[in-house]
Amino acid sequence: MLEVKKVNLAYGQMQVLKEVSLQVREREIVSLIGANSAGKSSMLNAISGLVPISGGEILFEGKRIDSLPSHEIIENGIIQVPEGRRIFPFMTVKENLEMGSYNRRAREKSRESLQRVYELFPHLAERKDQLGESMSGGEQQMLAVGRGLMAGPKILMLDEPSLGLAPIVVEMIFHVLQEVNRREVTILLVEQNVKESLDISSRGYVLENGRVVLEGAGKDLLGNSYLKKAYLGL
Repeated sequence: MLEVKKVNLAYGQMQVLKEVSLQVREREIVSLIGANSAGKSSMLNAISGLVPISGGEILFEGKRIDSLPSHEIIENGIIQVPEGRRIFPFMTVKENLEMGSYNRRAREKSRESLQRVYELFPHLAERKDQLGESMSGGEQQMLAVGRGLMAGPKILMLDEPSLGLAPIVVEMIFHVLQEVNRREVTILLVEQNVKESLDISSRGYVLENGRVVLEGAGKDLLGNSYLKKAYLGL
């Protein structure tokens, strides 16, 4: 479904992605893990068309997208939930969600999508008239994921959805992502929460200093001695 081929990306003189290759197959959950500044967010931003790549190719459903503007990439069904939630603080929950269905492809199904989001996140339905800024961190993360789902993704890319959340909320977010995946949405997940992300993933990639250093099935990576020592402290 999504194929990244030997992608390079630099900010000025600083090379942040170096010959990165990865694949995401339809209906998979794939995790991209690594420490801060490993290049994970840059990879998502490159796929979304937010930053230009300096080499390589990005293909979606067999077609190159690395030269497309980000709004066309969204219309193709690639949706990113950014790190830090970035909700609209002075809009209500419902207004925030409706902003997610702004693109042409999603607009005609916005009512249906809104009901699905409310089913997944009953808290959002209960607080639909509440301002985004008044929500807790966990509720804001639910809102950010819900807004992404309103865009009608074929593939949903999430950047650190568990960041700063209490363990019980993290568990709930990961449970919802599994349910979203069961509803035939493919997921590419960037996470520092290695165990939780690999537990739900079909496959994973480990990124270090802009390079893929390990890849494999999620369960296999959890058993990898290097990964256990470097990321799990075992």
